[in-house]
Amino acid sequence: MSEQTLHDPTDPPTVGESRAHVLDVLRATPEAVGVREIAEQTGLHSNTARFHLDTLVKDGLAERSTEGRGRPGRPRTVYRAAASSSQVPAGRRSYQLLAQMLTGLVTEALPQPGQAAVNAGEAWGRYLADTPSPTQRIDTEEAIRRLTQVLADVGFAPGAVQDQPDPVIPLRHCPFREIAEEHRDVVCSLHLGLMRGALKEVRAPLGVDRLEPFVEPSLCLAHLTPAEQHRADRTA
Repeated sequence: MSEQTLHDPTDPPTVGESRAHVLDVLRATPEAVGVREIAEQTGLHSNTARFHLDTLVKDGLAERSTEGRGRPGRPRTVYRAAASSSQVPAGRRSYQLLAQMLTGLVTEALPQPGQAAVNAGEAWGRYLADTPSPTQRIDTEEAIRRLTQVLADVGFAPGAVQDQPDPVIPLRHCPFREIAEEHRDVVCSLHLGLMRGALKEVRAPLGVDRLEPFVEPSLCLAHLTPAEQHRADRTA
């Protein structure tokens, strides 16, 4: 087994645009702040802001604590930027190895690992999507915008939508590429479910028909279709 498989790269963690914005807000705020404040200052959905904050904590770029009990109500979880990288415990990280082990476990232990991954992905897609108000009607353009925002927030690099004749979203970066190459059924199914869940949460007039992985070494294609056709195809 290669050294790269056993340990994650030792380079500083890559911070995407939305996560970098969250980190900038933390660094500019002298006191620890909660998820709601970060969401308000960045314009992100609260669940997306929490996702980025917890990832920054995992990467050693932020610190998480529970607010003191001097205030009424349930104590809040609050965040602040890490004072310096020297406060991050030394030692290698092995999340890539952990991901390999867990996806292997899913593949071995579940009778239908691909469908289980789709279901889990849908739950996370609903969680990360920016839910519209009950009276707001989401058209195709807005639905695609919200979906690409979710994809960008979790580390994909969605490109401009192609029409041929149904919309196709090119994904030019897979944040789990190394794991997906070995466990495509689980990881790509998870991503398919993520997109389906996000579109369902925003009550989109379209769904994700299929995900075409690795049509090029760094390119996957998400094929969208009108929601009525998508439901009919899945129940046929």
